Amino acid sequence: MTHSTSDHTAGQPVTPGETEAIDPAVLDELTRLRDSIDNIDAAVVHMLAERFKCTQQVGHLKAAHRLPPADPAREARQITRLRQLAESAKLDPGFAEKLLNFIIAEVIRHHETIARSDKGSEGALR
Repeated sequence: MTHSTSDHTAGQPVTPGETEAIDPAVLDELTRLRDSIDNIDAAVVHMLAERFKCTQQVGHLKAAHRLPPADPAREARQITRLRQLAESAKLDPGFAEKLLNFIIAEVIRHHETIARSDKGSEGALR
């Protein structure tokens, strides 16, 4: 991944020719921080993938037992829990709630799809 240096002057990006004017120690620190950000982004993607693997299994279990795709009581508990975690981590709880709501909506969409597809294969399961 290539990195463009920003916040040079009044938010203007640094062009490749201008990087020579920046202290090499600053560029090294910027690169180190951006490498950490890239690693964290990769970890977040992998954690989300693992989370969705689990929620797919939940979706199949719900479909097999004719449970509804959404569980509003659990979702409310999860939002409360995540807001508390965000506060203790010094992260904006509103942002954490928006993120979880986005994830929950995607999970419910997956569960609805699974429920529809599992209905079509009920005859094959019996």
